[in-house]
Amino acid sequence: MISRKILGLTILLATALISVSAQTPAIDPALLAKANAGDAAAQVQVGERCAANAAALHNATQAGEAYKSAAEWYRKAADQGSIAGQLHLAALYRDGGKGFSRDMIQAAEWYRKAAEQGDVTAQASLGVLYSIGQGVPHNDVEAYFWLDLAASVKGQNQEKYAANRQLIGTHITAEELDAVQERVAAWSAAHPR
Repeated sequence: MISRKILGLTILLATALISVSAQTPAIDPALLAKANAGDAAAQVQVGERCAANAAALHNATQAGEAYKSAAEWYRKAADQGSIAGQLHLAALYRDGGKGFSRDMIQAAEWYRKAAEQGDVTAQASLGVLYSIGQGVPHNDVEAYFWLDLAASVKGQNQEKYAANRQLIGTHITAEELDAVQERVAAWSAAHPR
C-alpha cells in the first residue's frame, strides 16, 4: 500500500519535472561558460535564451523570474559597453513582459547609452521618447537632435527617421533649429561613422 502511494507521488513528481524542463530550454554549457567568463556577446545570447523562455511561460511569476535573468545577462553585457546588450535591455524595459514591469526611465537610459555610441536605432528611439515624453521629459529640441543623427545614416529606416525629424521640426523655433544643427555638426565631427 505504501509503495503504491510512493509510486504515485514519484510519477506525479516526474511528470511535473518533465513539464517544467520542457518549458526551460537548456543553455549550451560552452555558451554559459563564455558568458560567465565575461564575453559580452555570449551574455547577450544567454539573455536572449532567458527572454525566449520567459515569453513561452504561462505562469507570470516564473516568466518574471526568467525576464529578470534575461535583464541581468543583458546588463552584464551593457555595462561593458555592448550596444547589443544596451539595446536588448532598453527593449526589455520598454516592453516589459509577464511578471516583468515596464520601466520607461530605464529604457531611455539604456537607449541613451547606445545612442551616444552612434547606434542609429537607439538614436531614433531616444528621439521618439523625447518627442512623446516617455522616460524623459518632453523636449522637441532633444527629439530633433537624436532623430537628425539617425536620419543622417543611410539605411532602410532613414526616410522614416527623416519624416519624424521633420514633423518634430515644426515644433521648434528657428533659433532652436540653428542651435541643434550646430550640436549635430559637432557630434558628427566627434563621432565619425
